[in-house]
Amino acid sequence: MKSTLNLEAHKIERLEIELLFEALYRQYGYDFRNYSYESARRRVLHRTQLDNLNSISELQHRVLHDETAADTLVQDLSINVTEMFRDPLFYSALRKQVLPLLAEHEHIKVWHAGCASGEEAYSMAIMLTEMGLYGQSQLYATDFNNTALDKAKSGVFPIKMMRDYTRNYQEAGGRQQFSDYYHARYDGAVMDSALKKNLVFAHHNLTTDTSFGEMQIIVCRNVLIYFNRELQERVLQLFADSLCKGGFLCLGSHETLQLSSLAKRFETVSANRRIYRMM
Repeated sequence: MKSTLNLEAHKIERLEIELLFEALYRQYGYDFRNYSYESARRRVLHRTQLDNLNSISELQHRVLHDETAADTLVQDLSINVTEMFRDPLFYSALRKQVLPLLAEHEHIKVWHAGCASGEEAYSMAIMLTEMGLYGQSQLYATDFNNTALDKAKSGVFPIKMMRDYTRNYQEAGGRQQFSDYYHARYDGAVMDSALKKNLVFAHHNLTTDTSFGEMQIIVCRNVLIYFNRELQERVLQLFADSLCKGGFLCLGSHETLQLSSLAKRFETVSANRRIYRMM
């Protein structure tokens, strides 16, 4: 009897979450309906507890009638875990195996999809600068979270993080003093304005929006793991449509093309670093 009741409770909880996401989509256009269920469930339950609500249905009612509550939930559901030169070996592989192949291109277009607060986009700008390629490059960094985008556009990050970011930069093969790329202001580190010259931050939603031009490099790391298989496949198709022939797709350490129907359209550049090239 107890297991039957637990099963029924789980069914009701899942239905409540599905209805909550349907409400978010219909009312505000944010589409979390194909996010990984367990990950989304943890975030929804955490918000319910923080707001001292008795049920997810109460949260749905609040979200529908209070746009501020909806914005708060969207922030909870957003993936904002990032840092500069995150996974230094990935950037080392980019420096050695990808960027030299693009050096002869007149124009290099890079898309950071799901850029969060922008640290990885600035990392790419630094690396292109050091390889003498920034002048011919255009970087697009996109996210659906406007709060994160505003932070990214400001280019101001906590000064306390600079020690970790410096270590990442050095391990990634950085050629200068990392401190050359920012200046301290109170408790913040302001990125050099030269890094913003060819860097555009823009709103784009991977779950609902279309392709994003012909790119030489697309970087989307540790975002797909929060999507279910159907949405992963849809987003990978979007990336394939947005890459030029010979372009590079860079995924996160726990993501792969191997199980995708699109795998045959790519060759593996670095299996360990999840870098693939469009054939």
